Amino acid sequence: MKSADNAVSDVATATKKFFKRVLPIMLVMLVCNQLNRSNIGYAQDHLQADVGIGAAAYGFGAGLFFIAYAIFELPSNVMMEKYGAKVWLTRIMVSWGIVSFLMAFVQNETMFYVLRFLLGAAEAGFFPAVIFYFARWVPAGQRGKATAIFIAGSSIAAAISGPIAGMLLSLHGTLGLRGWQWLFGFEGALSVVVGMAVFFVLDARIKDAKWLSPAEKDALSQAISDEDAQHTTAGGAKINRWKMLLNPQILLLCGIYFSVQLSIYANTFWLPSIIKQIPGTTDLTVGFLSSIPWVCAVFAMYFAAKLQDKAKSKRPLLVVALLVAAVGTFAAAIASPVMALVFLAIAAMGFKSASPLFWTIPQSGLHPMILAPAIAIINSLGNLGGFVAPFGFGIIKEQTGSVIPGLFALAAASTIAAGLVYFLKERRTDGAPVQVEEAAVQEPVASRA
Repeated sequence: MKSADNAVSDVATATKKFFKRVLPIMLVMLVCNQLNRSNIGYAQDHLQADVGIGAAAYGFGAGLFFIAYAIFELPSNVMMEKYGAKVWLTRIMVSWGIVSFLMAFVQNETMFYVLRFLLGAAEAGFFPAVIFYFARWVPAGQRGKATAIFIAGSSIAAAISGPIAGMLLSLHGTLGLRGWQWLFGFEGALSVVVGMAVFFVLDARIKDAKWLSPAEKDALSQAISDEDAQHTTAGGAKINRWKMLLNPQILLLCGIYFSVQLSIYANTFWLPSIIKQIPGTTDLTVGFLSSIPWVCAVFAMYFAAKLQDKAKSKRPLLVVALLVAAVGTFAAAIASPVMALVFLAIAAMGFKSASPLFWTIPQSGLHPMILAPAIAIINSLGNLGGFVAPFGFGIIKEQTGSVIPGLFALAAASTIAAGLVYFLKERRTDGAPVQVEEAAVQEPVASRA
């Protein structure tokens, strides 16, 4: 009994060390990811003035990132399983840093499109690779916490990306370079340096971690192995991903996540443009003002997580978050530029809180046998909202000279998504997952006999 207690204690200690040592590294990587993914939002007007990239072309190029991301996410995951998360995360960071650096030399729309597509291809698989790494190091009971902290870190990353972008744009003329060239060049080079450092500071396997004691390594490795054994598909059953695509619950989840991504990336790529409507703003002030909605989102996500821990059902909380996003976005569309920023901060509190709340539902409502492939499908299809939002806003602005109709559309999408939430199924009161996805599991012939 004492030995078992010691093992539990060693697992707990090892997990705490992981949170203190490894999770901060992951958050630094996430900051670099956010900087390189969203920096074109701050460079938009400069790209139009210097390169001739208009609103529609900008929106299309911004969205191309997500088309490439969706196409290459599955192949990236396959390669990650072959080479390991450590090697593949290093490859992802270095390659996206190089592509982002090359953005400093963009000369026309075609080059802009190609580099944005390549950036999406380079980044594809980053989030799943991090989650996979967590699964190899963190016991299931603490994995949700690690994922939640990582997702919350995206708001912190978004909050600091604005001020950093503003300061880099203010270097316009230094060494004969334009401000947007400093923006892409510096942030791209930073990702390359961090990516190379990750290879040396991140351990591939638990047994390689010098910061764990031998007993902690053994206990943590055994805990992960035991969990893997429990989740092994009995009898060699196979997952039919095509049938999963026809599952009503998975389709609902894809639709709701698509709406959440619409709001996140519409604001990521167009918030600086909206803030520039405030009289007297400069690149520097736009950068700092752009951080306000994301800072508010950090606090909202913290309190949402507190409520989530106490709530028996996550659906009402998700509905409230989506409706807050809808109301805030609608109000921003009809308000003055200054008040629009206030209402967009309220909207950000809603749609950013919706993201971690959303991911608790498939974890409880889908069978463990199909959870991993289901999440990959939901993430891939839902992320296409990252293409529709910037591209749609670009067309709207090109045709009308304003993004206000786009804000109305975002408010409508969040409202519809809130209604769809009530059709989702969660874990029953007895703790068993609902059996809504059994058709996706093909039992082996021998077991059917």
